[in-house]
Amino acid sequence: MSSRHRIDLDDDKKKDRNRDRDRDRDRDRDRDRKSRRSRSRSRSRSRSPIKRETSSPSTITQNNNSAPADAKVKMNPFTRMPYSKKYWQIWEKRRNLPVWEYKEKFMEILHNNQCMTLVGETGSGKTTQIPQWCVDYVRQRAVPGQRRLVACTQPRRVAAMSVAARVADEMDVQLGQEVGYSIRFEDCVSAQTILKYCTDGMLLREAMNCPLLDGYGVIILDEAHERTLATDILMGLIKEIVKQRADIKIVIMSATLDAGKFQSYFENCPLMAVPGRTFPVEIFFTPEPEKDYLEAAIRTVIQIHVCEEVEGDILLFLTGQEEIEEACKRIKREIDNLGPSVGALNCIPLYSSLPPNQQQRIFEPSPPSRPGAIGRKCVVSTNIAETSLTIDGVVFVIDPGFSKQKVYNPRIRVESLLVCPISKASAMQRAGRAGRTKPGKCFRLYTEKAYQEEMQEQTYPEILRSNLGSVVLQLKKLGIEDLVHFDFMDPPAPETLMRALELLNYLAAINDDGELTELGSLMAEFPLDPQLAKMLITSTELNCSNEILSITAMLSVPQCFVRPNEMKKEADEAKARFAHVDGDHLTLLNVYHAFKQNNEDVQWCYDNFINYRTMKTADTVRTQLGKTMDRFNLRRVSTDFKSKDYYINIRKALVAGFFMQVAHLQRSGHYVTVKDNQLVNLHPSTVLDHKPEWALYNEFVLTTKNFIRTVTDVRPEWLLTIAPQYFDLSNFPDGDTKRKLVYVANSLRALQNSKGV
Repeated sequence: MSSRHRIDLDDDKKKDRNRDRDRDRDRDRDRDRKSRRSRSRSRSRSRSPIKRETSSPSTITQNNNSAPADAKVKMNPFTRMPYSKKYWQIWEKRRNLPVWEYKEKFMEILHNNQCMTLVGETGSGKTTQIPQWCVDYVRQRAVPGQRRLVACTQPRRVAAMSVAARVADEMDVQLGQEVGYSIRFEDCVSAQTILKYCTDGMLLREAMNCPLLDGYGVIILDEAHERTLATDILMGLIKEIVKQRADIKIVIMSATLDAGKFQSYFENCPLMAVPGRTFPVEIFFTPEPEKDYLEAAIRTVIQIHVCEEVEGDILLFLTGQEEIEEACKRIKREIDNLGPSVGALNCIPLYSSLPPNQQQRIFEPSPPSRPGAIGRKCVVSTNIAETSLTIDGVVFVIDPGFSKQKVYNPRIRVESLLVCPISKASAMQRAGRAGRTKPGKCFRLYTEKAYQEEMQEQTYPEILRSNLGSVVLQLKKLGIEDLVHFDFMDPPAPETLMRALELLNYLAAINDDGELTELGSLMAEFPLDPQLAKMLITSTELNCSNEILSITAMLSVPQCFVRPNEMKKEADEAKARFAHVDGDHLTLLNVYHAFKQNNEDVQWCYDNFINYRTMKTADTVRTQLGKTMDRFNLRRVSTDFKSKDYYINIRKALVAGFFMQVAHLQRSGHYVTVKDNQLVNLHPSTVLDHKPEWALYNEFVLTTKNFIRTVTDVRPEWLLTIAPQYFDLSNFPDGDTKRKLVYVANSLRALQNSKGV
């Protein structure tokens, strides 16, 4: 391998910074002593807004550099109980965070400005400490009878949950009480909550029902550099909110130094920079491109564990759940084969759909070392570990250079999750994870030439590469009619906006004037894509909402079928036992019913090659969606199972939501998508043992071929009767599909005439 060194900190600068920090701390201690003497002489003396923040017991301890002598008797203002021993242990670690010494400066900027931008490297402590300081700010300025919260948004569910748990420990309160989190399909908050970590999408949902977000005193948009769809929309909304609410404070936090764009977007608001605590990282590139990055990554993990003499954990970046689980299994098998001569290696997966208790495993200590055999843990993660979470102890980072990204083509209306090269900014973030606690190494499984010449500087904002159907529906629900002039940080292409409006119009969510309909308003209440929401709402009229609720939940979670490389035949046989003759959607319904009938048994899942975690998540999603249905008095009903219409009604409900995602079988044996005329094939994972003439699909998959995945056999007459506006044959492209639909339409008319309709 070729190597290149990047030294992050100069020794002389470190010494100067340490000397300045010591001087500042001495000055702070002197000022604190003078302040206490001054208060004891005159209790009635007026205090500045910044100094007033030291009045609560919790913040008195936070402004000192060591626990006070009477620490044992300090009372927690939230619980009215003495702080626990664990609180003081955590407090010792908190005061060593790089952000700690910037509290006074932060509070001053927050007090004097409505908006501010903060840049802090991953590991600086900004995500855990800044929200707590904002809680102090809100509590000290509280008006009697008025209760305001602090919201801190995260782009990922894993981060929102894990950070909330950590901050609850730091504040010595129970998770779900004063500190909570809110993610899609799960709320862990209470009437006592004052600090809420939530995904950016959940705060956007709150804004639909409360456009000015009146319940919040401070809103923090964390990880803003990731530029998710929801964060970009939130920034546009917040610009409007600050014009109408002088009492709200906004903090934009970023882990990268391109925060100038956020600063100028928010009217040149002040920028505060907090340095991270980094060590030199030695970077290695491969001399030639790797043909199989997964194989190369696994091989590199083994080499590091066996050959590196420095203690330290490993962080491997991969693109998704299937890859991560496969890598963990193979790494464990390889280490086991090496026998007792090598140290223990705990392989820990990390991705968004993992349950919270599994996510917390990344913070467990490494296995103990033996003479000549170092114990390590290897965290195998999606790009969530780039900036959202800090894992102490990581010394070795393996970066294959890929991540999964949404890519949308508005011309053919196809959105796919593709494995794409990462940007230079992401590569730098990944390398930085190796230098948190000691000098580290980053192994990039791509060439230096590829890094310099082929990688983009920054990750493309999600709003420029996504289907905007859900976004436009949410903006309409928020009362924003003029989408063209909405203050996007990066305006999406007009064609993408037009496609989104077209989709919502065909779904009857907006009328021909672009106004939100009653149905559209109801669809916006569900945390689902518009097609799924329309399908679920329509299912009540077709007497199959219980079944569609289950199918929707199964479509909202990762793949439930497990197919290990060494047991593919057995896994396929197990899957075939759940197969429904009409296709994959009804097969998913069979799996869910069987899971419930077998009392959600883990062993049953294992025996049938079903992912237990996925099924439990689907069950939770179903419960939450059911509550939303109940809130809007949508009936939960089923057709009699013995009726011939039981499965027909379910398939009709699928058509009500996904009539724009139908493919027609051509004489050549290939499928062509209706209207867009894209040549596609049934995905090999389908349970269908025949090629239906009309195939409704959930997902368009772009690989070496175009595939349609999760497919159900539907009838052409349903397309014409359920979605007549979309299947208006007078405006339909010529071809085999149109000829067939014209024939079906004529047959329907003849049948109606014969019945005298």
